[in-house]
Amino acid sequence: MELREDYLRTLRCMILSRTLEEKLGSLYRAGGRIVGGVYLGRGQEAFSASAGIHLRWGKDVYGPLIRDQAGRIAFGEPVLDTMRTYLGVVTGPMRARDGNIHRGRPEVGYMAMISHLGSLLSVVAGALFARRLQGRLGDTVGATSIGDGGTSTGAFHEGLNMAAVEKLPLVVSIANNQFAYSTPTARQYACESLVDRAVGYGVEGYSVDGTDLLACLETFHKAFARARAGHGPQMVVGRLLRLGGHGEHDDASYVPNTKKYEHEGRDCLAVAQMQAQELGWATEAEIDEWFKEARREVDKAQAQASKEPTPDPYRENWRALSTPGLVEGMNE
Repeated sequence: MELREDYLRTLRCMILSRTLEEKLGSLYRAGGRIVGGVYLGRGQEAFSASAGIHLRWGKDVYGPLIRDQAGRIAFGEPVLDTMRTYLGVVTGPMRARDGNIHRGRPEVGYMAMISHLGSLLSVVAGALFARRLQGRLGDTVGATSIGDGGTSTGAFHEGLNMAAVEKLPLVVSIANNQFAYSTPTARQYACESLVDRAVGYGVEGYSVDGTDLLACLETFHKAFARARAGHGPQMVVGRLLRLGGHGEHDDASYVPNTKKYEHEGRDCLAVAQMQAQELGWATEAEIDEWFKEARREVDKAQAQASKEPTPDPYRENWRALSTPGLVEGMNE
């Protein structure tokens, strides 16, 4: 892997993700246009995109979580898919029949998120195991995400235990963003660090500064290489802070102001921009142009999706009643 090339590609994914989410947040606050809630990944883009950039659309298996917009973009999700889903039009990947964060394209290995946290780990592990049974696993690798609070669920334990026993090529990203909604990590686990749990499952674990793009890329590169080489599941824990509330409906008043000024409270996007310039990999003018390109892409997607139809229950029912065999399929 050419580190400079991957670094800049990941940075551009972060810029596009931040630009897209700022637009979604604005549309949500304006009222009436966004269908469902809005959960943003501000502060997690470096960690999320560094995982997504190592995955191949149509070959690997990816199960992102609510704050993984940067990882989704890095994996290959079109911005138009995202905008169509949030605006609730029928041209989106879920045809406006599911929540905006539950979008996916399972036929290409892009799994739709499940509401019950931890459950997606079993889905990705199951997809990998199924491919093995079918004799088509090859060099496929799977990846999924979870927050620090989600690691307390039984589904997380069951899924990771199964993946470890079967030595599946799975990378599990744990975003330790300091709060499980409003519950601080001190009330979530007693071990010194979540990465300490890796040895208990018999998997390899890594701890990384989630605000440092360079460190995240290097860590995930090693984790994905180990998974592909047959060393079983890899657990990567990113230390960072969620730079906002649980969702746009939440003002995060439970986060102490002092926490926001700690190292984990750094904005990973600002850090990455400065890092790129210090390394001589990008100029300020180039980065400014990438932001402009991102705004154009997001605006174009919004304009396109805004023209497209929202669901019409009457027409859906009429089509079902007039199409032989379709009613039976709907009732199954």
